[in-house]
Amino acid sequence: MTRSEIVATCARLVSNDRPDRSGGDAGGGAADATDSGGSLAETVAERKRGTGRAMGAVYVIAGITHFLAPKAFARVVPPGLPSPRALVYLSGIAEVAFGLGMQFDRTRRGSAWGIMALLGAVFPANVYMATDGVAAEVAPDRLSGVASAGAWARLPLQGVLLLWAWWYTRPDDDPATGEDATTGTEPKATD
Repeated sequence: MTRSEIVATCARLVSNDRPDRSGGDAGGGAADATDSGGSLAETVAERKRGTGRAMGAVYVIAGITHFLAPKAFARVVPPGLPSPRALVYLSGIAEVAFGLGMQFDRTRRGSAWGIMALLGAVFPANVYMATDGVAAEVAPDRLSGVASAGAWARLPLQGVLLLWAWWYTRPDDDPATGEDATTGTEPKATD
């Protein structure tokens, strides 16, 4: 198999087996990635935008809940930190702002960096919630075991959320041209 056949096959797989727009055999031959409806980089960038918007929506909803149940969130702020309710509101505002920023190409990368910083900032509250039994206290008695297990599960999940956000800090490089697919510029060289 040639490189162009591999790229074309990968593009079809990533794009949910969209039919070949060139009128040729969807099986390939010497077709390049654009024969299947766009380059692989364009398809990945399109999917990345979609999942970024979904991630942003989750953060907007999570941020709004900080204003709907501030007492519950204030209880999970570690005791050494000042003004728990103000911190709850501040983190809620940040989640909404970064979540909205994930909706737009121009602000997605900066918002992803913000989400990563926010995840780092709230990690001590997640550790406190798991280790001091706070999760069990804020849940109804019949759900205290589930809440406690959820608090412990949240700790490794934080790493997954960090990696997900980190993905949006990376440019969408087109392997054929070396250009950032979202801006059309060449990526900056790093040493």
